[in-house]
Amino acid sequence: MSVEIVVMYLIVGLIAGVLAGLLGVGGGVVIVPMLVFCFIKQGVAPEQMMHLALGTSLASIIFTSISSFMSHHKRGAVDWVIVKRIVPGILIGTFCGTFIASRLSTGFLKGFFCVFLYMVATQMLLNKKPKASRELPETAGMFGVGSVIGVVSALVGIGGGSLSVPFMLWCNITAHRAIGTSAAIGFPIAIAGAFGYIVNNPHGTGLPPFSLGFVYLPALVGIVCASVFTAPLGVKLAHALPVDRLKRIFAVFLYLVATRMVWGLIS
Repeated sequence: MSVEIVVMYLIVGLIAGVLAGLLGVGGGVVIVPMLVFCFIKQGVAPEQMMHLALGTSLASIIFTSISSFMSHHKRGAVDWVIVKRIVPGILIGTFCGTFIASRLSTGFLKGFFCVFLYMVATQMLLNKKPKASRELPETAGMFGVGSVIGVVSALVGIGGGSLSVPFMLWCNITAHRAIGTSAAIGFPIAIAGAFGYIVNNPHGTGLPPFSLGFVYLPALVGIVCASVFTAPLGVKLAHALPVDRLKRIFAVFLYLVATRMVWGLIS
């Protein structure tokens, strides 16, 4: 493994940690495409590349989310009642999502991820927030919402913030509390997702050395070593900077990333 690739993993971790705390969208929207780029450089088999990126992304979010939600918790921004109610659906939905993803082609997963990036970027650019018109649903409703968030998160390798934050805003949860709670929800998503991507390819067939299922350990270590230090910085910035303006800038970046991935699919 070249020094260039190691440095890239550290850079991915630095960026992912800040974004996890700052924007509440989860570092996966950056980790996944950057891992795909790294895997191309390493010569990873194309048919396994996207699965490896998704599994590694979710495994890294285990550590990023701990640092992020603990920082939010210290500021009283995590609603643990919501977390407790939504986690059962999250766990089942995420694990089922990894089962589905392991049986889909890399091309399909890349296309789905690109569509998701365009949706996230458009939401950020327009800055349209759902009207706070209702309360949180009852137990069955929370289970259903958690399941949907879990499945989609597994298919795109994210901590679920781009889905859970709008949902909580719609249910009259304040913005900072929604972001903090979303960071906590990202932890069970990451646990179930990483576990699912490991057991759905337990022998790492066709993958590079040091792979545990669909989790590439060298990338995981590099990302985690950097991201756990920058997630608290992201939380501090979230309380001090014009986040809406930063989201618009980040949205343009996501459009570019998604378009680059689409070009790779069709070229």
